[in-house]
Formats: sequence, structure tokens, C-alpha cells
Amino acid sequence: MGALMKPEHSWPIPPPGGWTADDLDTLPNLPPHTELIDGSLIFVSPQTLFHTRAVDFFNWQLQSLVPEGLEVLREFTIDIDRRNRPEPDVIVFRDDAIHGLEQTRLPAGTVLLAVEVVSPESIDRDRETKPVKYARAGIPHYWRVENKDGRAVVYVFEREPVSGGYVASGIFHDRLKVSVPFPVDLDLTAITPQRRHPE
Repeated sequence: MGALMKPEHSWPIPPPGGWTADDLDTLPNLPPHTELIDGSLIFVSPQTLFHTRAVDFFNWQLQSLVPEGLEVLREFTIDIDRRNRPEPDVIVFRDDAIHGLEQTRLPAGTVLLAVEVVSPESIDRDRETKPVKYARAGIPHYWRVENKDGRAVVYVFEREPVSGGYVASGIFHDRLKVSVPFPVDLDLTAITPQRRHPE
């Protein structure tokens, strides 16, 4: 009989109690952009064109608008607690959280704004799981970006200090204009420009 064939992929087996935030830096061969949610590894599916364009848009636009003392990063993990190290699509954070170019994560307490662009596979996490965790971690602002009939819609939430949860402060179509966490005025139609096709 021939030798048994080894599987092409070997998935990591979680330890009792699940993985920890530190494990993301030491586990070998993890796919890019692996997140830790409630001690479980979350692997990212191939992204849609809408997702890629929206993440690029908010990354570049916010970089051009943030005041001094703040920075913007895309797809960078944040430490919430030992069992949660999510990777928001875009974050705005205090620049004193940067300690070197080898850094792989930021404390959630330094983040002012987390932006998630919803994908078909991330709907429940972006609408339900992550906002609860971001609010509990003290992140004051959360934006959820969705594709509605080929156009971007942004749902804006602000953390309410008494309850500690997010409350909706606006739903924006075509144009996003807010004054917090700093003044932002964006043309959302630029995310999915209408292109003319040759006849």
C-alpha cells in the first residue's frame, strides 16, 4: 500500500479555553488578517471589490483629515482582552500608541474610531458581535459601512457613557458629514463611481 497522503492544510487545534491574543503572534502559517474572537480564530474570506474600495476610501480619506496626535491604519489588530483581538478594517487611534515598526497590535483604549466594512460572511460579526466588544473596550465611535444596491451606506454609532453601549447617531447615504471624533465631510458616491461602458 502506498504511503498515506498528508492533508494539504493542517489547522491549529485550540488549547483548552481557546486561543489568546498573544497566540496570534506565535502560531505558524496563519492566513493574513486572522482575528481572535472569543478565543476562536476567524479566517477572512476573499473580499469583494466593494469591500476593497471602501476600505481604501476610508483609509486614505481619514488620513487626510485626522488632526495632529492621531493616526489611521487599515487592517491592524487591537487588543480588547485576553480572548479578543479583532482586526477592524480601519482605525483612528492616538499616535502615542506606536512603539516601533515591529509592532503587531494596538491597545483598544487608544482607538477613537473603528470602521468595519461589511462582507457577506461578516454580517453578524459586524452588526452584532464586534460593536458590543468595541463599546465594552471603550472605543467611542463605530462606523459600519454596507453595500446597499451598489452604493455605500454608513451607519454611525457613538458610545453612550452611562450604559457603555453604542447608540445610533446617523445613517448616511451619498454624503457622510459628522463633527466627531473630528470634522469629516465625505462624498460616499466616490466609493462606487458609476462607470460608462462603451457601446
